[in-house]
Amino acid sequence: METLEKDFKGTKISGFLALFIIIVVLAASIWSFSLGYIPLVFIAVFFIFLSSLAILGFMIVEPNEARVMVFFGKYKGTITDNGFLWVNPFYNKKKVTLRARNLDVPPIKVNDKVGNPIMIGSVLVWKVKDTYKAMFDIDTSSITGITAGAVNNYIQFSNRMQAYENFVKIQSDAALRQVAGMYAYDNNESKDGDVTLRSDNGEISEKLEEELNSRLAIAGIEVIEARINYLAYAAEIASVMLRRQQADAIIAAREKIVEGAVSMVQLALDKLLKEGIVELDEERKAAMVSNLLVVLCADEAAQPIVNAGTLHQ
Repeated sequence: METLEKDFKGTKISGFLALFIIIVVLAASIWSFSLGYIPLVFIAVFFIFLSSLAILGFMIVEPNEARVMVFFGKYKGTITDNGFLWVNPFYNKKKVTLRARNLDVPPIKVNDKVGNPIMIGSVLVWKVKDTYKAMFDIDTSSITGITAGAVNNYIQFSNRMQAYENFVKIQSDAALRQVAGMYAYDNNESKDGDVTLRSDNGEISEKLEEELNSRLAIAGIEVIEARINYLAYAAEIASVMLRRQQADAIIAAREKIVEGAVSMVQLALDKLLKEGIVELDEERKAAMVSNLLVVLCADEAAQPIVNAGTLHQ
């Protein structure tokens, strides 16, 4: 997407050099004023006024911070150079942080691909990438306070950051709803090979990042990372889904038990036949298989019964 951001090309000097010049001018003006000569007094007052006005041109730019320069309503560029700087005092120096920020999106209720109501939340890392869009394409007038001086600048900066966070939060909710509706919660109602919200292998996180970046590009904001950090069924179906999951787990366990029991019965029959311990006809084999399966597959320990009679009693 095309950007209007550009580097500041105006006058910009070291703040220490500007401070030295202002001190020298002030000292010379005070000395001229003390002489009492009327023309020099007027000149001294003029330079004292200019020095006082020049003080407003100082600013400090910290690492991962930028200043958007506006001259009487016209955008003149962005300063990203760090340090103590001095510029024309008539510039409006709007502060923008370029540092990465976290946003924890609270769980919201959405419908997955098959219509099940679920609760899903996400966490994302974002930062301002385009200072022009971030400064001029997001409206902060509704939350900007009216104060004066440096306090006003600080409050405006705080309000802008609040506006960014509100914008990112609203768009995150929308993107999360969009992505959650594209996948099923789990494999119970989808094919085993399909990607689900529970079995995410990175595809859903990538899809969420793409959706967020497409929505936030208009505000000059870039999403560095986005992932789901909370996932559960909604309260109205949670108990039903829990019972279904328990039933699936029980069925899977039973299948494993039966598979193991059959292999053990086969092993017992082969061992008896190979060692020649006893010869069993088909009827006796069927009875033995039935008894062994009951013993091996029962939930409780079997109670043995000793046969004191013949084999057929």
